[in-house]
Amino acid sequence: YTIIGGMKSVLYTSVLQTPILLLGSLIILVLGLKALGGWDEMMRICSIEKVNEYGDTMTNLIRDNRDPQYPWLGALIGSAVIGFWYWCTDQFIVQRVLSGKDEKEARRGTIFGAYLKLLPVFLFLIPGMIAFAIHQNAIAAGGEGFLPMLANGNVNSDAAFPTLVAKLLPAGVKGLIVCGILAALMSSLASLFNSSAALFTIDFYQRYRPDTDPKKLVRIGQIATVVIVILGILWIPVMRSVGDVLYLYLQDVQSVLAPGIAAAFLIGILWKRASAQGGMWALLSGLIIGLTRLGSKVYYSNAGVEPGVDGSLFQYVFYDCNWLFFCGWMLVFCLAVGVIVSLFTKAPEPEKIQGLVFGTSTPEQIAATRASWNKWDVVHTMIILGITVAFYIYFW
Repeated sequence: YTIIGGMKSVLYTSVLQTPILLLGSLIILVLGLKALGGWDEMMRICSIEKVNEYGDTMTNLIRDNRDPQYPWLGALIGSAVIGFWYWCTDQFIVQRVLSGKDEKEARRGTIFGAYLKLLPVFLFLIPGMIAFAIHQNAIAAGGEGFLPMLANGNVNSDAAFPTLVAKLLPAGVKGLIVCGILAALMSSLASLFNSSAALFTIDFYQRYRPDTDPKKLVRIGQIATVVIVILGILWIPVMRSVGDVLYLYLQDVQSVLAPGIAAAFLIGILWKRASAQGGMWALLSGLIIGLTRLGSKVYYSNAGVEPGVDGSLFQYVFYDCNWLFFCGWMLVFCLAVGVIVSLFTKAPEPEKIQGLVFGTSTPEQIAATRASWNKWDVVHTMIILGITVAFYIYFW
């Protein structure tokens, strides 16, 4: 339906699929807590499980800075970089904002999206903790355990949600949840395919062939979508070679993809002196470093090298270094490249960046932006930030 219907079909199906996903996940949450014995029982079991040698448990979001996976400073820096890239620059997200009729619609749609973004904590994170707690209870009772195991003896974390669906839900409701999972998958893939096809068609094909008939451009976009689907399937073996846990793979890839793009956007938005060449080299340096890091992960993982084992400086930088800290240092490097190249190249013409860079908006543009929001936008923003802070305090 993405190939045939384009962006409009993606948006309409997302609107229809989202309630199914939210309802299904809510049922899982309620039945999971009921099967376990309540929230307190979940917190008790998860707070016993140590995740590192520094006293942190599964219920601690803020971990010791020496934690191998999620040091608190690294999480603060790396999450900010990845978050800025994904939510503020990725075509996957931005295309939805740009579909708004005006600034007011776009802003309020974003605020509504922020409310929805609070829900996955309770609909996906908490069910994962429930699955772990039920698994621990089953083992303590002398059973086989609730979750399936991997070949290396570790629990299959990726199977937590499907296992809850398979073992806790009655027929009918189980089908609804499966529809919800498929809806989430379809929505994400549809948006990805549409964004990628649009970028290729408009930013590459049409630029080199500006006189192309619009109907032909649509066909080119459809062909590009098919090609992207095939490339995605071919990439699966690379995913499997990076790690056992899908979430960790996704974060690894995002942590090397985000800094170069974030750097290019940041200098372009915040600095009037930034040149097109500076932005391009910030992107290219990020691409080169990111591919080197990803290739090193594949190579060293398949070679059986353990992180932290004595090795070369290259191994330390591109394999041993924590992915969150690497993301932060990579952003600094890409920013430096963008700034240096900009200083040695011609500055953009003022009229070309009018209204696109902070400090260049006309009085009319500033007035139009100010008129597009009121006190309720501020109130809802503060509510969202307050809930986020409360969540961090509770799981500190």
